Amino acid sequence: MKLDRFFQSLLLTSAVVVCVSAPAQGGEVTEDVQSESSTQTIRKSTLDEKVAVTDPTSAQMLVQSPTPTNPPNPEQTNGDQIVPITGVKANPTQTGVEVILETPVGEQLQVTNRSTDNNFIADIPNAQLRLSNGDAFTFRSEKPITGIIEITATNIDANTVRVTVVGENALPTVELFDDSTGLVFGITSAATAAQPPQQPQTPQAQQPDNQPPQAQQPDNQTPQEQPTAQEDEPIELVVTGEQDGYRVSDTATGTRTDTPLRDIPQSIQVVPQQVLRDQQVTRLDDALRNVAGVSQDFNSGPSATYRIRGFEALNNNLLRNGQVDPGAGELVELSNVERVEVLKGPASVLFGFGNPGGSINIVTKRPLSDPFYALDASFGNNSFYRGALDLSGPLNDSKTVLYRLNTAYRNSGSFIDLYNGENFNISPVISVAIGERTNLILEGDYIESTDRGFTPFVPPVGSVLPNPNGKIPRNRNVGEPSDIIEQTVTRLGYQLEHKFNDQWSLRNAFLFNFRDYSDKRTFPLSFEPDNQTLNRSYRQFEFQSTSYTLSTNVVGKFSTGSIEHQLLFGVDLNSFENKVPRFVSASAAQLNVFNPVYGRLPGALSDELSNTTITNSLGIYLQDQIALTDNLKVLLGARFDIFDQKSEDFSANTESSQSDSAVSPRFGIVYQPIPPISLYASYVSSFTPASGAFLFGASLDNPLEPERGRQYEVGVKADLNDRLSATLAFYDLTRSNVLTEDPNNPGFQIQTGEQNSQGIELNVAGEISPGWNFIAGYAYTDARITEDNTLGVGNKLPNTPAHSFNLWTTYQIQEGDLQGLGAGIGFFFVGDRAGDLGNTYELPSYFRTDAAIFYNRDRFRVGLNFRNLFDIEYFENGSSATRVNYGQPFTVIGTISWQF
Repeated sequence: MKLDRFFQSLLLTSAVVVCVSAPAQGGEVTEDVQSESSTQTIRKSTLDEKVAVTDPTSAQMLVQSPTPTNPPNPEQTNGDQIVPITGVKANPTQTGVEVILETPVGEQLQVTNRSTDNNFIADIPNAQLRLSNGDAFTFRSEKPITGIIEITATNIDANTVRVTVVGENALPTVELFDDSTGLVFGITSAATAAQPPQQPQTPQAQQPDNQPPQAQQPDNQTPQEQPTAQEDEPIELVVTGEQDGYRVSDTATGTRTDTPLRDIPQSIQVVPQQVLRDQQVTRLDDALRNVAGVSQDFNSGPSATYRIRGFEALNNNLLRNGQVDPGAGELVELSNVERVEVLKGPASVLFGFGNPGGSINIVTKRPLSDPFYALDASFGNNSFYRGALDLSGPLNDSKTVLYRLNTAYRNSGSFIDLYNGENFNISPVISVAIGERTNLILEGDYIESTDRGFTPFVPPVGSVLPNPNGKIPRNRNVGEPSDIIEQTVTRLGYQLEHKFNDQWSLRNAFLFNFRDYSDKRTFPLSFEPDNQTLNRSYRQFEFQSTSYTLSTNVVGKFSTGSIEHQLLFGVDLNSFENKVPRFVSASAAQLNVFNPVYGRLPGALSDELSNTTITNSLGIYLQDQIALTDNLKVLLGARFDIFDQKSEDFSANTESSQSDSAVSPRFGIVYQPIPPISLYASYVSSFTPASGAFLFGASLDNPLEPERGRQYEVGVKADLNDRLSATLAFYDLTRSNVLTEDPNNPGFQIQTGEQNSQGIELNVAGEISPGWNFIAGYAYTDARITEDNTLGVGNKLPNTPAHSFNLWTTYQIQEGDLQGLGAGIGFFFVGDRAGDLGNTYELPSYFRTDAAIFYNRDRFRVGLNFRNLFDIEYFENGSSATRVNYGQPFTVIGTISWQF
């Protein structure tokens, strides 16, 4: 069997075996679950001295109020002011879990409770779950401890919050008390709650003098203790709404484990859901404007490509939920995206081969256990309109099977003449809880895109460079009305997680991706001496890519003496095929860029070209996150990859292949002198196999080596008052074995090239005060060619500004008649950039201003977003002597959103 077919068969067989065996594993775990004896709600008899006790009326009402026969009535608040619950936290304790409803200092919550079957229900009729910016949200923790199916907190009407604790086999044991941060629900694990029921009691410190002394507790009864937080794995929370705000505290992108950002010795920046919504982002390039050190690279297609720290982020640098997603190209629809994460620097130790600048991880939305329905409608200038639907909820009564469905349709024109584009996306997700410790997520994604009349670039002469005939208008289309790009992307995959116990877990994920791309367009070639007549060519190009990725890893936590470890061991199997079934070209009619005449047919088509490249790889990696002390952490990792690559040129009837291997080490250290501050240093490396397109230009007697990347980085991270997060990074990144033309053998490549990037990056995000959020970044990037045979040493890498800055901030009124009204403003500065590797021209700097105004009320939101508010003329990127892209002029988009 051929190696490429063997890889594909192995990938599919492994995926089927894992799916078939998962229910059996889940069943074994389920059989171990013991039924717990019935318990009832009990009241704390004593409070730990560390807890600040406030007026007991709010907590006492849980056990002293009669069970309401009807849903809470707003009039029951007796005119009390609505108390905002600005956050909900769940902390593991020695006996179970505590859920804290965070309120402003001095605010108290009035509580009534009741029970139904195994459900404990507490209604709070003078409160609302609202973030500091006024957004409503829902809290949910699934299976946080043994015997508890779910804990939820939701707004059930305009001024009532309901907290529900669902027991698995019995009514949960819940204790209630106040502390300085708000109202605390102490929920006891079923393993420690099987005890004789107690009658609710008033805290001893608050008992009236005429009450008899409290009865002595029997010797054989487990004493009730005040829940106290312990150092343990954080409970996984799933929160609807904008739970992260602008600040994100942890991610799996940098380590493939759930690790706080402050403990990762590498720079990672996250663009969370609330930023995407506030900016009304529908394209990935607009989301990445918020990330320091990321710039737009040139792409002849309808979507953008990117550079991170000066180097291209190509297909293997794109991830989806932590898996390599190379077949997607740049076609990313954001309707089903929860957030965008950017890992700066090489990442081969985690994800295999890729360019050294960094990786972009697209994190998609997950199913919710409570019904959730949202509809967005957007309209804008240039005939833009878009509709999006987001549906989620349970598919069975026990909420073990959940679904989510996102779909969107967009149709728009452009500031560029002749253009019209359509995009349709549908993304279903199913989540299945298989027993207590196993969860399976099945996910699909389909995108269909059509772009007509898309040739947006113009020559530099007449745009960034002088032209004696004047300036080429930025709306000029140098192609033809008949030009068309059609493409589809289909993804199918699953993610399976099984927890053997609290310390060890297994994760397995599979992703299939197929992309079909058809491109029939007219391209600019060169100017005639009159600098207005443009020579052009016409081409028909078909491209197909197929990828299979299978990832399996085991995560374990253990200690060696006083040293704590989090060990990661994994295996990745990947198979990628890029096929060009057809490529033909012809000369096209000339075009006067100042007085265009369209519609003339191209000349005779050339001979057809066809080729394919198949790359198979196997990667084995090991990583250990070591906590030497509470404030000193070390990260060690290494990966071994072997890969096989074959290229065939069917037109010339030639074939070439090569195999190679690579070892990618990683080392990092984090020191935290005080809890909010992390000082870190790291070394990481990467490799990239030589592209199949270049194999024909290399001697088979001297096969090409993989490109190598290495980065040294030091920095500091800060988390301030749980509101602001900041990272300051200094790095030195080198890319070696870069292909360059052989001066002694034209048409062939040798590997003597080297490129280097050095820089400083700062990113800050979070909440300055209630309702005031911001995200900001600055990057200094010195990216240059340091060795080359044909290009000038010292040349700047293209489309990489030395200085760039971004700031986006919003404020929303928190109270009063105008509560929910907000506005935002953004500033984006991009410095001078080289337009091409030869540095033949330079793109000038620009300063763009964006703005927004919006109104949030309960489940309704309306907003206006303004991009390039002052309609400045600027250039996004360049590529060659004939291709420069103008930036977007003034644009306005209005959006109406409902949740129902």
